[in-house]
Amino acid sequence: MGAVGTTIGFDLDMTLIDPRPGMVAAMDALAAETGLPLDGEYFAAHLGPPLDHVLRDFGAPEADLPWLVARFRETYPEIVIPRTVALPGAEDTIKAVRAAGHQVLVVTGKYGPNAALHLDALGLRVDHLVGELWAAGKARALRDHGAAAYVGDHRGDVLGALAAGVLPVGVTTGPCPRAELLDAGAEVVLDSLEEFPAWLAANPLAATSWPSYCRSPAGDPRGPVR
Repeated sequence: MGAVGTTIGFDLDMTLIDPRPGMVAAMDALAAETGLPLDGEYFAAHLGPPLDHVLRDFGAPEADLPWLVARFRETYPEIVIPRTVALPGAEDTIKAVRAAGHQVLVVTGKYGPNAALHLDALGLRVDHLVGELWAAGKARALRDHGAAAYVGDHRGDVLGALAAGVLPVGVTTGPCPRAELLDAGAEVVLDSLEEFPAWLAANPLAATSWPSYCRSPAGDPRGPVR
């Protein structure tokens, strides 16, 4: 376990990386193979929930879910990995976290081995990676690794940070707009990770508590970042 306050956590999809083209292709390939009404475009536009939840919502038979999840994961490296790019600011954000003396933790709902393939392919070096955790379930990994903050694009990421008692930081690069992230309880909302290094430099994270300056007197949830 890391010391409290020495780690900053990040979600993966639509926070650090953009896998949407590959996600469309992978889900559509599964639809073609199975004949199920799976919609790759819709799936990619609403990334966040675990795959079995998504397939269930598409009407996949409950008994088939384990096989469908396994098949998606099997085709994932060939279809999704080469179509994925790092989001603007991701690399600089990781460098800024390290420069500030923190470790980098990724906590994602994605299958861990495939998440690791993404990070390796894009050269994003992190200290810890935990997969297959969603929403409040992410709190366990955040606590285990002594996180001071968790950065994500989905309201589920905010819930995970709140459940862990760490600073919830939202980015609007995913499916949830600023108002939804704030409504979920985000204390900071950035337009993208391109703003994160400057925000972190201006707001060094305390080791044991959320910074009191997350909301400026004018009510700007981004703090001093403009």
